Amino acid sequence: MSDVDKQVNLVDSEKEVAAGFEQERKDGSTSEGSELEYTEEEEAAVRWKIDLHTVPIVTLLYMLCFLDRINIGNARIQGLVDDLDIATGLKFNWALSIFYIIYLLVEVPSNILLKKIGARYYLPLLVCGFGFISLCTAFVTDFGGLMAARAFLGIFEGGAMPGMAFFLSSFYKRNELLFRIGIYVSAASIAGAFGGLLATGLSRIPEWGVESMRIHTWRNIFFFEGLITCIIGALAPIWMPTTPADAYFLSDRERAIAAERLIREHKADPADQVTWKDVKQAVFCIHNYTCALGFFLINITVQGLSVFLPTILKDLGWTHTKAQLYSVPPYVAACVVAIAVAWASDRTGQRGIWLAGFALIALVGFAILRFVEDNANIRYMAVFFVTVGAFPGGPGFLSWAMNNSAGPSVRAVTSAYVVTLGTIGGIVATWTYIYTDAPKYHTGHTINLGGQIATFLLAVFGILYCARENRVRAAGKRDHRLEGLSEDEQHKLGNRHPRFRYWT
Repeated sequence: MSDVDKQVNLVDSEKEVAAGFEQERKDGSTSEGSELEYTEEEEAAVRWKIDLHTVPIVTLLYMLCFLDRINIGNARIQGLVDDLDIATGLKFNWALSIFYIIYLLVEVPSNILLKKIGARYYLPLLVCGFGFISLCTAFVTDFGGLMAARAFLGIFEGGAMPGMAFFLSSFYKRNELLFRIGIYVSAASIAGAFGGLLATGLSRIPEWGVESMRIHTWRNIFFFEGLITCIIGALAPIWMPTTPADAYFLSDRERAIAAERLIREHKADPADQVTWKDVKQAVFCIHNYTCALGFFLINITVQGLSVFLPTILKDLGWTHTKAQLYSVPPYVAACVVAIAVAWASDRTGQRGIWLAGFALIALVGFAILRFVEDNANIRYMAVFFVTVGAFPGGPGFLSWAMNNSAGPSVRAVTSAYVVTLGTIGGIVATWTYIYTDAPKYHTGHTINLGGQIATFLLAVFGILYCARENRVRAAGKRDHRLEGLSEDEQHKLGNRHPRFRYWT
C-alpha cells in the first residue's frame, strides 16, 4: 500500500496504524477487526461500477447547470440587451450579480438538506428547477423579469455544485476524489465550448410562437437549452445511486465492500447526519478558509470569462458568429488540461503545487491581455493561457478542502461552505467587465491579473501550512487533544485528530 494511502487513515495509536495496514495489505481486512475481507481486484471492480454510475451523470448534469448559467452571455450578443433596453448602464451587470447573491445564500442549507434526503432525487430536482427557470427566461420582456428569472435560477443552481461534489465524496477515497471532481467540474469548460456552438445554431431557428410572444434569436437559446435540461433532469434518477450501501447496480457483497472501504478510509459511517459540531468543525478550520479564498479568486476569473468571453472576443473586431465559434477552442483546451491535472494530482497525492503552477500560467495570460493591445491573435492566444491556467483551480481547491476534512458530515458542510465563500468571487466577476471599459477591458484584466498572483501565493501558503501541521502532529505536539476523551470521542475529532495527516 502506498504512502498516499497510508496517510489518509485516522486511528488511535501508531501501533494500530502499523498492524491495520499490514493486515489490509495481506488480505483486505480492517484494522478494527471487521469480518469482511476483500481483495484489491474486488475493490477495483466495485470502483469501476461506481465510476460508470456516478461520474458520467454528474458531469452531464453539471454541464447543463453551467450551460443554463452562462447562456446569458451568449444571448447578450444575440440581441438580449437591445430587446430589454439594457445595452447601456449597469443593468446587465446587476442581472448577473443577483444570481450569485442568491446562489451563495442557499449552498450550505441545500447540502444539509441533500444529506437528509439523498442525492438520487434531490439533485435531479435542482436540475429540473433551473432548467425550467432557463426556459421561462425566453419569455421575459423587461429588466425586472430578467432580474426575477436570474434570482430564481440562483435558488436552484446554488445547491448543484457543492451537492454534486459531496455526492462524489460519498463514493470515493481521498486519493480517488479529485480526478472524479475534476471530470465533473470540467463540464464547465465543456458547457462553455458547447454553449458557443449551441447558441450559434439555436439563434438561427426561424421566429416562432404566438402573436403576443414571438420566440427568436436569444429567446431560442434560453427556451431550448432549458427544455433539454428539464428532460434530462427528470430522467436522471433512473441512473443515479444514493449511497454505496444501497447502490442498485451492485450485488450485496459489492455494496458491503463499497461501504466498508469508505468507513476504513474516514473512520466514520457515511450515513451519519450533520450536527452543529460538524458545522463548527468545518467553519472554524484555517485550511478551509485557505481553499475558500483560493476558490473565490479562481471564480473571479472562471465566472467572469464564462459570461463575458463572447463579448471580449466580439470586441476584438469579430462578428457575432465568429465570436461565438471562437469561444469554443479555449474551453476545449481547458477541459482536457483540467482532467489531466486532476488525474496527476490524485496520482501524486499533491494539491497545492499543481494549483500554484497553473496559477502562473493564467497570470501570464492576463498580463498579455492587459498590456498587449493591438494584436488580436496574440490576445486570443492569451485567452488559452487564462482558461488552461484557471479552470483546474476550482476543482483543485474544492477537493483540497474536502480531502482534509474527515468524516462525511464534515465534508458535506465543507464542500458547501467553501463553494459559498468562493461564490462571492462570482459576484465580483460580474463587475469586472463593464461596457464603459470596452474594448480593451483594462480594469477587468488588471483585477484578474492581481487575482492570479494572489492565487499563486495562497497555494504556496496552503502547502506550507499543511506541511507544518503534519510535522507538528508527527512530533506529538497535538496529542493533548486526546486527553480525557473516550474512543468514540477521539474518532469524532476528525481532521483535528493527532494521527490525521493533511494533503499538501
